[in-house]
Amino acid sequence: MSTTPLDDLRAAVEAAAGDLRDGTPGAGAKPTLERPKRAGFGDYSTNAAMLLAPTLKAPPREIAERLGSALSDRLGDHVDRVEVAGPGFLNVFLSDAWYAAAAAHVLEAGEDYGKGGADPTERVLVEFVSANPTGPMHVGHARNAAYGDALARMLAFRGHAVEREFYVNDYGTQVVRFGESIQARARGEAVPEGGYKGDYIQEIADAIPDAATADAESVARAGIELMLERTRASLASFRVEMDTWFSEHSLHEPRGADPSLVAHGFERLDEQGNSYRSEGALWARTTRFGDDKDRVIERSSGQHTYFASDIAYHQEKRERGFDRMIDVWGADHHGYVQRVKAMFEALGGDRDKLELIIMQFVHLVERGERSQMSKRSGEFVSLDELVAEIGVDAARWYLLARSHDTTVDLDLDLAGEQSAENPVYYVQYAHARIESVKRKAGDAPRSTESAAELHPSERALIQKLVTFPAEVREAADRRAPHRIAAYLLELAQDFAAFYRDCRVLGVPEEPFRLAVIDATRGVLARGLDLLGIEAPSSM
Repeated sequence: MSTTPLDDLRAAVEAAAGDLRDGTPGAGAKPTLERPKRAGFGDYSTNAAMLLAPTLKAPPREIAERLGSALSDRLGDHVDRVEVAGPGFLNVFLSDAWYAAAAAHVLEAGEDYGKGGADPTERVLVEFVSANPTGPMHVGHARNAAYGDALARMLAFRGHAVEREFYVNDYGTQVVRFGESIQARARGEAVPEGGYKGDYIQEIADAIPDAATADAESVARAGIELMLERTRASLASFRVEMDTWFSEHSLHEPRGADPSLVAHGFERLDEQGNSYRSEGALWARTTRFGDDKDRVIERSSGQHTYFASDIAYHQEKRERGFDRMIDVWGADHHGYVQRVKAMFEALGGDRDKLELIIMQFVHLVERGERSQMSKRSGEFVSLDELVAEIGVDAARWYLLARSHDTTVDLDLDLAGEQSAENPVYYVQYAHARIESVKRKAGDAPRSTESAAELHPSERALIQKLVTFPAEVREAADRRAPHRIAAYLLELAQDFAAFYRDCRVLGVPEEPFRLAVIDATRGVLARGLDLLGIEAPSSM
């Protein structure tokens, strides 16, 4: 990834500070380069002079004056003026030439603007959704799906090799109950205590020819396959495609002459000296690695615990050669984080290479009231119903616009509005409006050399464009897609102000302003794509 205008500006500040230091060793902290909080204090401000003061043994304001001269020499016609403020901040006022060059950089980078830059690049597995295949996808799964997919998109955009995986929980008592529930429906009987009661159970029962007479295990397996077909279709309609679907059941099956993956995981623990037997049960010695107690992985009866699957699955991930593994879990898994981290380390893994992200709950709000969701009672809102109600774009936006560690109240009434009050509509409308202007302009020339002094709204829009690479980097590094949503909303607002204040067509500034909106359109489209949202050409 080439350097950005902000990278170049930051490098110029650091180089100017180096000129003043003139070989004298300095402090390790790098100078800041930030947007001042108040208007009139320049385009950017730096604390470099205050960092230099102890080394140069001079007052910070005096150093700031010298730094301003050195920086002006380096920036040439890209700086309008510099001013010393407060205890020694240097405020930098950039010229129109800098803004024009910044707009040119965005345009020249094209589809690659903001792309790449990960150092080092890694092979990453993002495992997300991973719902029990005993019911349809509901809105809680939808948030997990939108988040995991957006995270994978951002990491790939940064240059990582990313794979998406769905871990199918098709082993254990819930599978037995699922099969029994299908059988009961097929026989016209009441669903057994603790079973699944949704209408979809009858649909599955009707789709399995021998559901009433076959054994519960085979009925459950057939039911799971049908539910997975539905899950794949639901996720595809939500613009989520998995690279692999990994079966928990497969962890417990023999592999020809080789032991099962569970047995293989147990062997690995034993090799590391991190398992032992007590009272007939097999234990993982996870307290060595920060867990509050050791964990039973095989009961004295020989039955495997749920933790056995975790051991086998994460060991299998390690052996596939991923540099980093990211598990996106539901809110009910919060208590598992420390024990799974400890287990991973007990297997010989680097706990920092395993990231466990906990999603918080989603509440649907309609006419001011929350909807309840429960798969077994049959009272839930499915992913398909959510998409049918408000569309993929609105659903993904509202599920991504808040940090994953906060609860979301998804207002269906607002999400369905086509107005400026609806943020996803507002952002998409900005893109569609630019496309409309471009259609009217046709093949009119574009130029990144302005014919006149730039309007403040013009400068504000370009300034927002140049921050896109840094926003993508922060969003990816912090695993925070909501930062992209916030950025896009601010960019759309800056474009709206520009469009209000600056006529584009039929004025001397037309070539430059067409170039600026071309750059804006590209950034809007790339940002929306990172969230899995369409950038429409008309609305």
